[in-house]
Amino acid sequence: MKRFHIALSVRDLDASIADYNARLGQAPSAVVRGKYAMWRTDLLNFSINQSPERAGQLRHIGFEDDAAHGFSSSPDVNGLEWEHFSAAEQDVRIMQVYGVPVCD
Repeated sequence: MKRFHIALSVRDLDASIADYNARLGQAPSAVVRGKYAMWRTDLLNFSINQSPERAGQLRHIGFEDDAAHGFSSSPDVNGLEWEHFSAAEQDVRIMQVYGVPVCD
C-alpha cells in the first residue's frame, strides 16, 4: 500500500489532536505526548509536531510505501522536502526522534 504523507507543525498538540481526530474520523496511530502525533488512514499518513514558532507550516511531504526499503529524503525543485519510507521505518524514526509513542 502507498499513502501520501503530510507533516505539519502545530501550536498546541492536544488541541490539534482533538481537531484532527474529528476531521479524519479516527484517533492517531501514534502519540508522543507533548511532541508528536501521527494518523494512518486508508489513503493518508498525516503527522503533526508541536512547534509553536512554526505553527501552521508544512514541514515536509512524501509517501509511506510498503515497497520502500529504508528511508530517503530529497528536496524538489521548489525546495520542499519529500520523504519516502516504509511504515516500519517511520515507526523506528518516531522512536528515535520523539520517544516511544503511546496509544490514546
